[in-house]
Amino acid sequence: MPFAPRVWVGCSEAAFEDAAPIEGHAMPSPHHAPPPRLLDLLRQHIRLLHYSIRTEEAYVHWVRAFIRYHGLRHPSELAGPEIQAFLTWLANEREAAPGTHRQALSALLFLYQKVLRQPVPWIEEIGRPRSQRRLPVVLSMAEVQQLLAALDELPASPQQAPYGVVARLLYGTGMRLLEGLRLRVKDIDFDRRAVIVREAKGFKDRVVMLPAALEAPLREQLERAKAVWQADRAAGLAGVHLPQALARKYPRAADSWTWHWVFPHSQLTDDPRTGLRRRHHLLEGSFQRAFKTALQATAIPKPASPHTLRHSFATHLLQSGYDIRTVQELLGHTDVSTTMIYTHVLRLGGGAVRSPLDSMGPMPAAPGLTAPLPAEAERYPTGRPAATVRTAREPAPEERLPCLPKTPPALLTRYRPTPSFTAAATSAS
Repeated sequence: MPFAPRVWVGCSEAAFEDAAPIEGHAMPSPHHAPPPRLLDLLRQHIRLLHYSIRTEEAYVHWVRAFIRYHGLRHPSELAGPEIQAFLTWLANEREAAPGTHRQALSALLFLYQKVLRQPVPWIEEIGRPRSQRRLPVVLSMAEVQQLLAALDELPASPQQAPYGVVARLLYGTGMRLLEGLRLRVKDIDFDRRAVIVREAKGFKDRVVMLPAALEAPLREQLERAKAVWQADRAAGLAGVHLPQALARKYPRAADSWTWHWVFPHSQLTDDPRTGLRRRHHLLEGSFQRAFKTALQATAIPKPASPHTLRHSFATHLLQSGYDIRTVQELLGHTDVSTTMIYTHVLRLGGGAVRSPLDSMGPMPAAPGLTAPLPAEAERYPTGRPAATVRTAREPAPEERLPCLPKTPPALLTRYRPTPSFTAAATSAS
């Protein structure tokens, strides 16, 4: 009498593939596997829409927090009032920023609309918080030089890139931190003096300049990276991670030098999706900690971060006279209004507008203050001359339209021009 098929409970599809058949039993079918859990189903829908792994991590985090807030109740049993209560707690008790508030709401909307397939008529009652536009932190060129010098002094492993090279790449090209750390050997073109940024924010590619001052340091870094690559090939390790299905289409590409990281990590790490132990690029947390250490060493009184180098790159380009469209393409902004935030930085400060207080002459020294006041050129490094007052003259009627015959003297005394207060107020503003 043949044995009936055995149903395996709690096994994934990988277990079905790796399991060996038991003598006298038929191999179980993957169709008998239990349905995936809610968070696993959420990850599947996110990957189906090709969202980034950072978006996946953020959405899973907020859905898990939402479930824990309501005592581990299933989201299918919850609706608009429960979401409103969670967001209210997030804004009032946790004092979350508007960006964090919107991210949590987007994660919950994705859960109900894409995963649970439930209508959300209560979305209009919840609404979204109003966004706040804040000015970015910008370092001066002198502060950038101090920071780069401090990063050069930090110790790094022989296989790892010096932190100063990574910082110069971010400041010299305007790339984001992950865009710079994810560079591959094939993305650097020394002949064209260009760097190709692949799969940037929004999965967009763009081309940025390769600074001449970085050519020699990058060639030295490629030599260090090549030594790491040769050691990995000799040890028989798995190749680097390839995007999408390139690893299946080109099985040897992951082991090639062309696809290797420019800034490989000194240690092996686990792939967050496949679980394979392989060589990853330099982690952003390592550079962020080094940046914070260098910032404390320089005693720069600004809340700077690695992204501040990107802000400084855009601001210094606009100060040098480059147009806003060129800066927009280099930064990879879709809308020029995002790039216009740096023009607000330029219009502020002593180099843009001279305060009327400075026109009153030097202020008296405070008691106990013996240091002289800075000179005019030091207070206004741009060398912009002081504003001069010009006397405006109302043109005579016969000067306004020279092509017409002159106005008779009798009409000149009868119709005298009146001052335009609106024009004066417009020019004063």
